[in-house]
Amino acid sequence: MTSLLYLTRRVLQAVAVILVVTVVVFCLLHALPGGPARGILGPQATAQQIAEFNRAQGLDRPLPVQYLYYLRTLLHGDLGTSYTLNEPVSQLIAQRLPKTLVLTVLSAVVGLVIAVPLGMWQAVRRNKPVDYAVTALSFVAYATPVYFLGIILVLVFSQILPWFPPQAPQGDTVAQVLADPAGLVLPVTAGAASMIAVFSRYMRAATLENLEEDYVRTARAGGTRQRAILWRHVFRNSLTPVIAMLGYYVPVLFGGALVVEQLFNYPGMGLLFWSAAQSSDYPVLLGCVLVISVATVVGTLLADIVQRIVDPRVKAGRS
Repeated sequence: MTSLLYLTRRVLQAVAVILVVTVVVFCLLHALPGGPARGILGPQATAQQIAEFNRAQGLDRPLPVQYLYYLRTLLHGDLGTSYTLNEPVSQLIAQRLPKTLVLTVLSAVVGLVIAVPLGMWQAVRRNKPVDYAVTALSFVAYATPVYFLGIILVLVFSQILPWFPPQAPQGDTVAQVLADPAGLVLPVTAGAASMIAVFSRYMRAATLENLEEDYVRTARAGGTRQRAILWRHVFRNSLTPVIAMLGYYVPVLFGGALVVEQLFNYPGMGLLFWSAAQSSDYPVLLGCVLVISVATVVGTLLADIVQRIVDPRVKAGRS
């Protein structure tokens, strides 16, 4: 019953946050210079054209009425129409989002697969030269801008050592993207680097904290081997803060994808956002912002739920 109440409360909180996001996006749309009509029709539009557009789109109605209409169109999957590509924004995002998810999920998986054991390894070798060396590399990786790291990767592994192509896989479908795994290596590496740096630090700190717990001392006193203690007991308990942070890292992954996709010419939502920013295509920009915001809220919700499953000791009131 407690778990059901916790889940219900978290879902309601997520819905409330999404509603706030829609209000913010709605306000941003109306904050455009000259209003939405001027932003969509362009600076050459006449006053008569703007008035006709406002009347046709219901933009001459009171703002609360406009917001309710906007909310209804969102519930029907209508995010507006791109005035540079002349296609529905929802259709453009539906074509690009799966490919961005492939890039971000692969980056997250690679980052976690490396960061989790690396953090534990550092904790076991605390204050030793290897720990200091990995910590220094982590700080460098975290401080290095994604675009700079991507350029270095291209120069080293595409120009000096021609191991991987400088351009990411091209194609309209996820299958076509996955058909070129070599082309994904450099974009995924660029996307995973900062995640490895951040999450290895979290895993190191969590592992050190758990190694000082009484249950570890008891296990050692009972003759349990160090490897068994780490993977049977410390590993699971140390994952809790990492899982909690994973949901909050969703916007960072999407933000990094924007730069990575532009740098490697990867045909995902980040490249769509970049192109829309270059042409001031406001419906596409706001549609991408809305989708990324919803993905962040959903990612945080899923992280909280998984955290509760992994560690039932986490109380609903402490989420």
